Amino acid sequence: METLRLCVGYRCDGEELKTPARDFERCEPIYTEMPGWQESTVGVRRYEELPINARLYLEKLENLIEIPIDIISTGADRNETIIRRHPFD
Repeated sequence: METLRLCVGYRCDGEELKTPARDFERCEPIYTEMPGWQESTVGVRRYEELPINARLYLEKLENLIEIPIDIISTGADRNETIIRRHPFD
């Protein structure tokens, strides 16, 4: 995809909210756009081998959700996984 859109909040009755607590159907999503990537990520096993825009996307998600992303699936097979930090360490 050339461009990715991330919903970073909602606008309800002129008020900006992180999550709509009321009248969800009346809320409008607020998006930020990020550049996408064309390279395949299937089978990538090291974070550093992901396309730069994929890494920037993941870092933006981490900042938005305020939680580190420790495991990234890059394919259907179990070994097509990037483990940045073991979840039980």
